[in-house]
Amino acid sequence: MIAPPVAIARGDADYPPALLDLPQPPSMIWRIGDLDVLNRPVVAIVGTRKATAYGERVTRELAGALARGGACVLSGMALGIDGVAHVAALDACGKTAAVLGTGADIAYPPSHRGLHARIGSEGLLLSELPPGAHSHGGSFPKRNRLIAALARLTIIVEAPVKSGALYTANDAAALNRDVGVVPGPIDSPKCEGSNLLLRDGAQAIMSPADALALLGLTRPVRTLVELDDPDQSQVWQALKQGPADLDTLCHRASLPVQRCLAAVTALELNGSIECALTGEVRRR
Repeated sequence: MIAPPVAIARGDADYPPALLDLPQPPSMIWRIGDLDVLNRPVVAIVGTRKATAYGERVTRELAGALARGGACVLSGMALGIDGVAHVAALDACGKTAAVLGTGADIAYPPSHRGLHARIGSEGLLLSELPPGAHSHGGSFPKRNRLIAALARLTIIVEAPVKSGALYTANDAAALNRDVGVVPGPIDSPKCEGSNLLLRDGAQAIMSPADALALLGLTRPVRTLVELDDPDQSQVWQALKQGPADLDTLCHRASLPVQRCLAAVTALELNGSIECALTGEVRRR
C-alpha cells in the first residue's frame, strides 16, 4: 500500500524549480515518495515500448551505471525501455523517479503495478494530473515535457519515427537540455527515429562513461568482491584472463549458465564488474 499523493502548488517552496523553465509550468503537481531524489543529477532514459533485447541490455547497463554513479534515473514507467530503466536503477540500489500520464496513484500500464509500488516506496512518482485520473489522448505528450524539463540529460534508446520519446527529445532540446542517443542498427525501424536524432546533432552515447561525463559524474569506486560466494569468486577469477561474453565466461568458470548469470548480476550490482554494451563482461 503506497502513500496517498501530496499536492504541490507552483509557488510552494518544494515545487521543482526545473519545471519553471517550461513555457507553461503546471500550476499543480502531485507526488508520492521522496522529492529529494530530484536534488541529484537527473537523467531521463526513454524509448520504445517494444524494445529489442539489445535495447533492454543497453538500458540496463546505462541506468545501472548512472544510478550507481549518483544520478536519479527518470522515465515514464511505460513498457519497454522506460520500465527497464526504472528496474535497473532500483536493482543497483540507486534512485529513480517516474512521471506518469495518469494520476500519481494510478499504475499504468496495469502490468507495472508492482513497479509502481516499488518506485512509490523507494523513489518518486510525479504527475500533473489529480489523484485517480486516468490517461487520455494528450496526457502522455504533456507528461513527456515534464520529463524533459526535470532531466539535465535525456537519453533515447531505440525510438521509431513516431515514438513519444522523440517528443521528449525535442522538448529537451527546446529547453537547452542535453540530448543523447544510443546508436542502433541502421536497418532497424525501431531505431529509425533515434538514429535521425543522432544524425541531426544529438550526443552519441557509446558507453556509460559518455553518459556519466555529460552529467559531470564519474564511475563509483568498486566494492570488494564477496569471496565467500564460490560462484562469484570463480567468475571473478575467470575474468582475470580478460573480458568475455557469457558463453566464454561459463566455460572459464566451469559454471552452468544460470549460476554464472546470477554471479555476474551480483558482481555487477556491487560494482565489481560491468557488462559492456556489446554484451561483454569485464572487471571494473
